[in-house]
Amino acid sequence: LVRNSSRGLFWLEPEMRGVLPLADFHISKRLARTVRQDRFEIRVDHDFDAVIEACAESTAIRKKTWINRRIRRLYGELFDLGHCHTVEVYRDGRLVGGLYGVTLGAAFFGESMFSRVTDASKVALVHLVARLNYGGFKLLDAQFVNPHLERLGAIQLGKDNSEPFLGRDMGHSRNYSEDVAAIVDDETKKFLATAHQ
Repeated sequence: LVRNSSRGLFWLEPEMRGVLPLADFHISKRLARTVRQDRFEIRVDHDFDAVIEACAESTAIRKKTWINRRIRRLYGELFDLGHCHTVEVYRDGRLVGGLYGVTLGAAFFGESMFSRVTDASKVALVHLVARLNYGGFKLLDAQFVNPHLERLGAIQLGKDNSEPFLGRDMGHSRNYSEDVAAIVDDETKKFLATAHQ
């Protein structure tokens, strides 16, 4: 987990880490209905710069952001190398929500997300989980747990418990970037039918 300060970048290793085991993802009936209604267009790895710029914007809730120019550049390089990925949510051709993160083995490390309209970031997360499940991933690292993520099935693990958990899943390589958009769209529908509600 990378953060910035006036002294430069530093690694943050929280005592309690938020993880979302993919097999235990919970989705509310209302959110499942929103996804089924196809209100949004979903794109993957289409416009990384726009996603990280949106994630870096100040909001009423978050006045300051840890995403500075240097972090944008470094994650942009990871994106160019195929290690960083986005899920983007569009309405009427306008980017209204999304997320980005880094893949390592069978784990996806979520870095940041944003939403400009109701449910946009939640829809992005549902599509991410469906894609990760299809690709054989085992874990979504959420860094921290908030009430929203807790309702979706996120749990907190202490440092001693999370390191072996993460190490196990990072040892198995998975391919996030296969061109499986149509398949994942179908998988999302299947996933909605079987997800914990």
